[in-house]
Amino acid sequence: MANSLEVLETCLYVDDLSAAERFYADVLGLVLVSRQADRHVFFRCGSTMLLLFDPAASGSSPSEVPPHGSHGPGHVAFAISHDEIEPWTTRLAGHGVSIEQRVNWPNGGRSIYFRDPAGNSLELATRDLWGLDA
Repeated sequence: MANSLEVLETCLYVDDLSAAERFYADVLGLVLVSRQADRHVFFRCGSTMLLLFDPAASGSSPSEVPPHGSHGPGHVAFAISHDEIEPWTTRLAGHGVSIEQRVNWPNGGRSIYFRDPAGNSLELATRDLWGLDA
């Protein structure tokens, strides 16, 4: 059987759902799909989903899925093109978001790193970082 797996959704854990919702909608421009007060906010991210959970609620509240949660900063990288690096840098600065680090990778890929309000490490990276098609 050929491996055709792709990431359908990824999840980060946040301690303030309202602040996270504002950040991901206003700063990153993601489209809100679902919200459940005190539990989660879900965003469309291209052809995939980004799920933001309150770790206390998702780790203990009864649900149709097994309990899960994490504490401490997580990481997710969003794919962008090379010509989007500087516009994103400007957009982030306009929202008061500091760039934590810039990396020019040996294979030609480029990344910028910053934090969301919960302290999660976010990366905007060019697809060639992993040798993926543009």
